[in-house]
Amino acid sequence: MKEWKPYYHTVQYYETDAMGVVHHSNYIRWFEEARLDYLEQAGFPYGDIEKREMMIPVLGVSCEYRKAVKFGENVRIETRIVKFNGLKFMVSYEIYDSERKILHSKGTTEHCFLKQDFKPVAIKRHAPDLYDFFVSCSKCSV
Repeated sequence: MKEWKPYYHTVQYYETDAMGVVHHSNYIRWFEEARLDYLEQAGFPYGDIEKREMMIPVLGVSCEYRKAVKFGENVRIETRIVKFNGLKFMVSYEIYDSERKILHSKGTTEHCFLKQDFKPVAIKRHAPDLYDFFVSCSKCSV
């Protein structure tokens, strides 16, 4: 199995709030950045998925905040697919400091595969390579 590289992000000033810490909404943005990086590392850049006339909307999101992150800090985001049923899937995220000593946040996002007309797509038939990737990832996470 391929060794996954975590996604790193340096906190920008505009991501902070009046208290000098990262605004809670930015963690969700970081989830998306890390998820897209994860897919790209796997050989499935999101632009290529769209060229196959598919989309992956967010159906739900959860985030547990544990320790504030501040301007200029670097975070390490570990991403993995934890559930997949052929249409829907769940991605798990853990946001650490760059040395992985402090867990700042953790959460999940839920998604599905749709065609451009917003109807479900059976990726097992439409994109068997993508299907196989999701099956293998979800088996490794259990």
